Amino acid sequence: MEVLIMYVGFLFAVYSVIGNDVIQTLGTFLTSNKKTHWAILWTFASVILTATLVYGWYFYNGDVSYQRLGNIPLPEKIMWWHLIAPLALLIITRFGIPVSTTFMILSIFSSQQIIEKMIIKSVYGYGIAVISAFLIYLVIAKSFESKKSIANLEASKNIKFWVAAQWVSTAFLWSQWLIQDFANIFVFLPRKLSLTELLLALALILSIMAYIFKSKGGKIQEIVNKKVNAGNIRSATLIDLCYGIILFIYGNYNSIPMSTTWTFIGVLAGREMAINYLLNKKNVKNSSKLIFKDLSKVSFGLAISVVIVYLIQYIKFL
Repeated sequence: MEVLIMYVGFLFAVYSVIGNDVIQTLGTFLTSNKKTHWAILWTFASVILTATLVYGWYFYNGDVSYQRLGNIPLPEKIMWWHLIAPLALLIITRFGIPVSTTFMILSIFSSQQIIEKMIIKSVYGYGIAVISAFLIYLVIAKSFESKKSIANLEASKNIKFWVAAQWVSTAFLWSQWLIQDFANIFVFLPRKLSLTELLLALALILSIMAYIFKSKGGKIQEIVNKKVNAGNIRSATLIDLCYGIILFIYGNYNSIPMSTTWTFIGVLAGREMAINYLLNKKNVKNSSKLIFKDLSKVSFGLAISVVIVYLIQYIKFL
């Protein structure tokens, strides 16, 4: 029974984490390449995922989490209540609510000290993302995000350069996101995987990714689609690059897991504020409401995570 719970938990975690978080990294990529067949986009993302997973497994002696689960050991006995968090996340994902899978999944296995460190790192990540994106877009918004500049891009020969640049920036961002979130996906499995376990897990992940790509990202994709110019290939490239650099520098500062969702929402928030402040002041109020709405959703996920942790603690002593 324990082994069954472990694998069911892994299945729930894979689907919910990828379904909820994949749009952070590939949402703009899917939006700006909506005319490209989903199988091509899936193959591109799958190659990068496979390379990142195998690299971590090989160089970290079977630890595909890049040592982010070093302070979060697998319980001696996995009980049915450990499935509450991934099941709740699965339901939330179906409603299109972007929540932190880090808090939802890892909290049930973590000590209070680790949870506090994850929250602090994630909140700082949100703040850094908002400030960084706002400052960057204050400088580049007029040149890259105005209607005139976008029209000139579509009519120029530079479009081929930006197509290539977007695929490169997406590859970079996707790999950095995976390094952070493999911990959420594999927390139900042993910290050291055998080759057979690695291959079976990879097959499951790629299958679920194929479903998500075929469905064009699902409900979570709407968050990206509502942002200013997110479907423009140059805008998508700049969003991915900004987000990827923050994850690379701040996310790898230490091995404490962090919420990439909070960082992603922060990048979109800072960008939205800067663009509307410079180019469309009439929409500043509306964009503030949209930003507050996104932040409320991820805060809601954090609140649910805390409730689930206390619920599990209560069930243990029944």
